[in-house]
Amino acid sequence: MTNIHRFDFMGLRRTFGVLSIVLVLASLGLLVTRGLNLGLDFTGGALIEVSSPQDIVIEDARRALTGSPYQDAVIQHFGSAREIVVRVAPKDGPSDDKVGLELFALLQGAMPEVELRRVEFVGPQVGDELRDQSGLALLMALGAMLLYIWFRFTNKFGVSAVVALFHDVVIVLGFFALFQWQVDLTVLAALLALIGYSINDSIVVADYVRDMFRTTRLDDPAETVNSAIQSTLGRTINTSLTTLLVVLALQFFGGEAVHSFSLALSIGIIVGTYSSIYIVCNLALAMKLDKQDFIVPIVEEVDEAP
Repeated sequence: MTNIHRFDFMGLRRTFGVLSIVLVLASLGLLVTRGLNLGLDFTGGALIEVSSPQDIVIEDARRALTGSPYQDAVIQHFGSAREIVVRVAPKDGPSDDKVGLELFALLQGAMPEVELRRVEFVGPQVGDELRDQSGLALLMALGAMLLYIWFRFTNKFGVSAVVALFHDVVIVLGFFALFQWQVDLTVLAALLALIGYSINDSIVVADYVRDMFRTTRLDDPAETVNSAIQSTLGRTINTSLTTLLVVLALQFFGGEAVHSFSLALSIGIIVGTYSSIYIVCNLALAMKLDKQDFIVPIVEEVDEAP
């Protein structure tokens, strides 16, 4: 730990700044070219989950739907090789409550041993509303954080913190676009939780930086910021590790219901911890952060007595 405390974090700020730019651009490129694998919550459609006493071969399930209106359905294993979920987009034809039953009938015709576990349907209008409202929620959260940091510290830290939040969210979504992991409402919840976690870490670092600028005799802003990071390093590592352990426990033992949530948050914790140092502090230094930004103005009292 002593060697870590002596590490020159800001000495590598340009290298990691370039790395962050590359990661953000790559993530944006993936979002544009590959897009997100939106779940039923956002796209609408029907979903059924079936199980079997023995392993289910995905190709057998696909053949069961060949020639039907649902042959383009998305079929995936769910939890284990003995369970699958089948998702279909909204279609004209049978009523909403019959789509799932027709899907199950087709599967059961080819695999008589399968059993129906659940049936869900989300209308396309509901999916559109959820998608629009989720994006609005993220924008409102980013705006609120900008105002808070701006008035709590300085406009330089306010801009840096919001850029760091954008950096974290985009990179997490980039991973989901790259591996085509499904994005549902639990992922949205994880992104909102990530915004709260990341901004908390940024506030702690900014608080240490402010105190260091007010008390140190160092003239180099990079050295001052580096000293502040070293002072808060133990707290940052302990918080990140303990939070990550809880999220990993959800990842491995929480089941499929929280799989996407824990996956997004585990990536976000790592990226958020990194960004509180190499995005927030890096950008603040790039905007010429110095002692003048933290000087408390002295209000002179005017003696109005004659």
